Amino acid sequence: MRIALSTGGGDAPGLNAVIRGAVLAAVHRGWQVAGIRRGYGGLLGDDEIVPLGAKEVRGITHLGGTILGTTNRGDPFRWRQQQPDGTWIDRDRSDEAVAAFRGHGLDVLIAIGGDGSLAIARRLMAKGIPVIGVPKTIDNDVGGTVATFGFDTAVATATEAIDKLHSTAESHERVMVVEVMGRHAGFIALNSGLAGSADVILIPEIPFDLSKVCEKIRNREAEGRHFSIVVVAEGAVPKGGTESYLDSQHRRLGGMGERVAQAIEQATGKETRSLVLGHLQRGGSPTTFDRLLGLRFGAAAVRFIAERKFGMMVALQPPAIVAVPIEQALATPKRVPLDSDSIATARDLGISFGD
Repeated sequence: MRIALSTGGGDAPGLNAVIRGAVLAAVHRGWQVAGIRRGYGGLLGDDEIVPLGAKEVRGITHLGGTILGTTNRGDPFRWRQQQPDGTWIDRDRSDEAVAAFRGHGLDVLIAIGGDGSLAIARRLMAKGIPVIGVPKTIDNDVGGTVATFGFDTAVATATEAIDKLHSTAESHERVMVVEVMGRHAGFIALNSGLAGSADVILIPEIPFDLSKVCEKIRNREAEGRHFSIVVVAEGAVPKGGTESYLDSQHRRLGGMGERVAQAIEQATGKETRSLVLGHLQRGGSPTTFDRLLGLRFGAAAVRFIAERKFGMMVALQPPAIVAVPIEQALATPKRVPLDSDSIATARDLGISFGD
């Protein structure tokens, strides 16, 4: 058996742990592993395919990023290519990718990525490549699994930042607005906001009313609490409003934190500052939880290959790692349930969701 590994989409802490878990599990079965560099670029001549053995994955569990590199614009079905006149076009190079896969003598693909990367893997599977999926996203929005690796680290990073903002917010009697990642899911904002003792948490699942946010801040002021911490998910939406994009063409979310901060200062007169954590949430060493989950996911992917469970995605359904159909995992993106215990806990603690 000759296994190919690819890492696509945004990076996430724990990717290297998955790679190490899969490589060692394969090596111990006497199988070979090859790493496709930079998404599918290694199949299409933009990069290379490299052998992976015990030596290549030694000492990488604790490292952030991915030793294979990644890209969020590497869809072989819509490959961006520059023309001689300088313009760009999208080309379907999927048949080339399949031919290259077979030409390298590869038998099965372990596709490590979020919903976009898994959707590409599913389409490659329809063209005859056996696939096992591994869910990767700091946003925790892939269906079928309780958690994705990278999420715990992102929450820990955001929580640490919120902790540090408390002292400066209180010293200057300011409102501090922190924008965190998460796309259309509020898991990072909710969990870091709860853990970091935020006063307001704005998530995509609950459209917010700015007057309610300001009411919370004024109430704290009346109680002698002259500062407030507001955590805003990048995909948060005001009631009757729209999402905020830094790049509308590519639908890249961002800017809602600054919009909220400006509105708060204008409505309350409180000095307000905003901070965007951005890619800090993707970087650094994975937490213990993400290292273990990554190793478990990687080893499980190889076990599922041995069991010929192609077309499946590894998933955490505690206490076990199970196989769920990729199709099923992609069918319904995961969002924060409005009846979740975390939402109830936040409300019990007096945290405002702006509703």
